Amino acid sequence: MYHQFFNLREMPFTITPDPAYLYLSPRHQEALGHLLYGTGQYGGFVQLTGEVGTGKTTIVRTLLEQKLGEVDVAIIHNPRQSELEFVQSICDELHVDYPRDETPTLKTLVDALNRHLLRAHAAGRRTVLIIDEAQNLERNVLEQVRLLTNLETAKEKLLRIMLIGQPELIELLARPDLRQLASRITARYHLMPLDERETAEYIRHRLRVAGTYEEIFSDAAIREIHGYSRGVPRQINILCDRAMLGAYGTGTRRISPEMVRTAAVESIGVAPSPQRQGARRRRPLLWLEAALIAAALVLTGLLVYRTFGPEPIPAAVQASGAPGDSRATPASAGATPETAPVAGEPRTAATES
Repeated sequence: MYHQFFNLREMPFTITPDPAYLYLSPRHQEALGHLLYGTGQYGGFVQLTGEVGTGKTTIVRTLLEQKLGEVDVAIIHNPRQSELEFVQSICDELHVDYPRDETPTLKTLVDALNRHLLRAHAAGRRTVLIIDEAQNLERNVLEQVRLLTNLETAKEKLLRIMLIGQPELIELLARPDLRQLASRITARYHLMPLDERETAEYIRHRLRVAGTYEEIFSDAAIREIHGYSRGVPRQINILCDRAMLGAYGTGTRRISPEMVRTAAVESIGVAPSPQRQGARRRRPLLWLEAALIAAALVLTGLLVYRTFGPEPIPAAVQASGAPGDSRATPASAGATPETAPVAGEPRTAATES
């Protein structure tokens, strides 16, 4: 494939969560720090949320790659379970000894789990439960999670719990009927997407891990990638992978913005670039603004005309046919110079008749 064309050891932009490719931006470092805190002696209940593809699962795998001495970890990947199945999955992950020759009850499983945790605590070991996709947990299963936090000694919790999920998890735990569970969470962190600078560093980091320091993506191409992906690492991987495949197909070793736009059409189904989309959104607004300005100018002109235009002629003046009034009465209009009375002259018989 194209990795040989670009002199790479392997494909740098697969969407599989590989801890070897983890780019620890400041926010990813902080998220990992929250999870490490949750595994500590006094760690309790941790919540990590983030949009799809922001790197939550990769951070969890990076956590498991750490040298966590004296820590036992149970991971629940499928939260769509009943209460009984949920607790049974925890017991299976931790290799808890419980009767398997008959269908266990919830009480049997919880009692067996409690005994296992007490033995682990006495041996100086800590137990961590990680629940992925926790936004899909049912209400009754979340209540069972709360009850598991009651397994404790006089000084510390026996089971440290981490809820990993999408932003819907925040809304779920904000429900009034789950306030008891939410009040027990001791650390929360929401993982945000990468900004434009971090997107560029992320792309170069993955290329270096794959074996090259060559600037395969131009700065303008990286800006396009950030605009289309909105800084979500999974979307960045998809766009970069498709753009590199397109460059390989045309024998080009430098990826341009046009190649990224083509990759966006072929991979994520977005035709116009973010800049063009913004222009299209602004165009109707410009027409509306122009129409409003024109209407305002017309109204202003009418007000100015009514205020400063020619004064109307009083009705009394119009009726008397005063000098200077072009609208004379019919009698004065029909008078001739010979018969019209002159102001100041005495009336004669001729004029009176």
